[in-house]
Amino acid sequence: MDNVSNNSKYDIAVIGAGIVGLSTAWQLLQRYPEYKIVLIEKEVEVGLHQTGHNSGVIHAGVYYAPGSLKADFCQRGAAATKAFCREHDIDFDECGKLLVATNATEHERMNALFERCQENKLEVNKLDQAQLKEREPNVKGLAALFVPSTGIVNYRKICQKLAEIFVQKGGEIRLNSQVKKLTESHEQVIITLNHDVISSSYLVSCSGLMADRLTKMLDIPTDFQIIPFRGEYYQLPAKHNQIVNHLIYPIPDPELPFLGVHLTRMIDGSVTVGPNAVQGWKREGYDRINISPRDIFEMVRFSGFWKLLKNHWRTGLIETKNSWYKPGYLAQVRKYCDQINLGDLQDYPAGIRAQAVLSDGSLVHDFLFAQSPRTLHVCNAPSPAATSAFPIGEHIVQKLERQIASK
Repeated sequence: MDNVSNNSKYDIAVIGAGIVGLSTAWQLLQRYPEYKIVLIEKEVEVGLHQTGHNSGVIHAGVYYAPGSLKADFCQRGAAATKAFCREHDIDFDECGKLLVATNATEHERMNALFERCQENKLEVNKLDQAQLKEREPNVKGLAALFVPSTGIVNYRKICQKLAEIFVQKGGEIRLNSQVKKLTESHEQVIITLNHDVISSSYLVSCSGLMADRLTKMLDIPTDFQIIPFRGEYYQLPAKHNQIVNHLIYPIPDPELPFLGVHLTRMIDGSVTVGPNAVQGWKREGYDRINISPRDIFEMVRFSGFWKLLKNHWRTGLIETKNSWYKPGYLAQVRKYCDQINLGDLQDYPAGIRAQAVLSDGSLVHDFLFAQSPRTLHVCNAPSPAATSAFPIGEHIVQKLERQIASK
């Protein structure tokens, strides 16, 4: 086994400095202030991947089944996120969200969503066509739901503040540290990095797009694989910064609730359009054309990938067409905002969704964890994970606490 110096021995190691990993590490340090805790991140800064490429929305929890972890985490997470921002002077805007129904089918789904909001005890108002027009003169639709508690923020700033506090309280962050190998024994986990070898009594993986690879390093039996989906955005020119007063969302398809192009006011005052959801061919592929032979090879060898394509090929074709054919993308937003023209869709960084897919081809819509005696892996932290990061971290701490107590 690799030799590890005393100053490279830790009580708990957390892998992944996205917002979930940072929240977890910070809360672990609060629970175990006497422990030596390290946060490991392969990039040179925190929050560079999913956290740094999302829409910046503080979600209210409109879509989630009453009583589910997602509904609970989202509502508590939104409140905790706003409280953290107030405490640390991080700008956020509780601008509210409108879900706009543009046809009879969407109107029916809107009514079902209204009932769900009420079951989840969310403040929500139904707007008829005239009331919608009064709130949003540039938005057209038959009706809408108004959710006033939805907000916007820069999640990377939250990450940076969490990292700062974590280090101030005695935690250690190792940046530019890529995990190459994990070895677990009865006493510890040996973590081989690109330039060092460390050990930890316990390990928590919040590795997002690499979640399945970390479980495979330890031969933990699982039934999922991460399939990347690109979410492509456009930014509107500054002349359209006041085109909407709220976040404007379509009524989602219940089968694929993460689909749907919307107008998002950003905390810097700009407005973005997006995202779509197209098959990614590289897990960290944020450019227009991204190919990773390793990522593709792993996908095509996974039976769940082919079953997923079979189940959703029609939606996949539409999303892919609109990705390459900008007028098709534009049509998605012109359903409810026809002031936007083709020339208004300016380039903006894409995001990548780390979607856990089971071997039967089904999408994992809820939280998924895997464990070994000394490790805990967050295999799927579904949207809105950024909004829910504080209660997700609390949940992980509680799970690890039980793991530690059982030793």
